[in-house]
Amino acid sequence: MDCVRRQAKATPSLRTAFGGTVGSTAPRVTQAIIGLCVAAYVLQRLPNSNVTYNFEFLPAYATSEPWRMLTAAFLHAPDQPLHILFNMYALWLTGPYLESLLGRVRFALLYLVSAVGGSVGYLLLANPDNFNQWRTGTVGASGAVFGLFGAYFVVQRRLNRDTGPLIAIIAINFALGFLPGVAWQAHLGGLATGLATAAVLVYAPKTRRTQTPLQIAGLATIVVLIGVLFVVKVATVPGYLFV
Repeated sequence: MDCVRRQAKATPSLRTAFGGTVGSTAPRVTQAIIGLCVAAYVLQRLPNSNVTYNFEFLPAYATSEPWRMLTAAFLHAPDQPLHILFNMYALWLTGPYLESLLGRVRFALLYLVSAVGGSVGYLLLANPDNFNQWRTGTVGASGAVFGLFGAYFVVQRRLNRDTGPLIAIIAINFALGFLPGVAWQAHLGGLATGLATAAVLVYAPKTRRTQTPLQIAGLATIVVLIGVLFVVKVATVPGYLFV
């Protein structure tokens, strides 16, 4: 048995073209995200629960409570079960595929950065003079899910696979985002972030694609850009830093 273990350790693991481990079939990160969203939803549904109120995203609180830009992506409208069902279904359709190709760490970063990008997209397009946009909370994994849609598109293009049906799905879902009560701004922000993040991960030079320094530098650049857009928006709202 010791010989088998030593041999297993000595044998290099095979990697996909984008850094994932070949043969790693369990989508642990996807499962964990779904589990966290479901757990949060249960907590939101409890009597007298303040989970939604404390962790939803409001542009008015973006500077004083910036963590809401991420936590809101794990919450859903507690009185609309179809909201979480649709998002978790979309996550399950795209997550395992992307996770297997990118690897767990890269996929987790893709999801988290897209979630924040969705919130910043909502912030950028929100009007401070519009009470409903500025001081009404928004929740949902939709921004991050649209980021996965964008990443899926980039991956398929990189692999020279058909993207026609995917474009149609993205277009239909984006159009649905304009229904009353749906934050299409977060969808747009998440989609743009997912496209950019996936491009960094899958278009890295082939000799370094399974190594992380260049990808980390690219992801850091995206995060910095999101931060710059955040600061620019904040600077245009008088007194915002003191809210």
